[in-house]
Amino acid sequence: MTELSTLILDRIRDVPDYPKPGVMFKDITPLLADPVAMAAVVDELAGLHQVDKIVGIEARGFILAAPVAYRAAAGFVPVRKKGKLPAATLEESYDLEYGSATIEVHRDAFAPGDRVLIVDDVLATGGTAKAAVELVERAGAEVVGIAVLMELAFLKGRERLTGVELHSLVIV
Repeated sequence: MTELSTLILDRIRDVPDYPKPGVMFKDITPLLADPVAMAAVVDELAGLHQVDKIVGIEARGFILAAPVAYRAAAGFVPVRKKGKLPAATLEESYDLEYGSATIEVHRDAFAPGDRVLIVDDVLATGGTAKAAVELVERAGAEVVGIAVLMELAFLKGRERLTGVELHSLVIV
């Protein structure tokens, strides 16, 4: 295990039965509260690719993606839950480990050919990440990769993301 992996795992708290019975929620707030750990995560993610835009997936993906975009000298693009963006949007529906949802991005968020890194906190079943890839591509940009803080391997989300480079800082 790398020093970064240990730093991350020591600062993620398991919360059983949240948001519903049977789900083990991975709480990243202790990691976010540690400036050394947060800086290490941001620096690692920002160094993965040369990109034009960093997409952050609502809600915890925003927390990581915005400073990564700053560090990478790239634009930040929020992908939000349906109905939260004010201008014309593209939308994509998907299933996740405890329900279904729809996400949106502004139609004008990307210039044609923009190189995009999608950032989120946890990769679980892969539904959210796959929907984000489809939104970015439909908007005319190129997804160069997906980067997550933690991948829950037992949920096999990686299998839904064939053809896209996936970088997980920690795999459990």
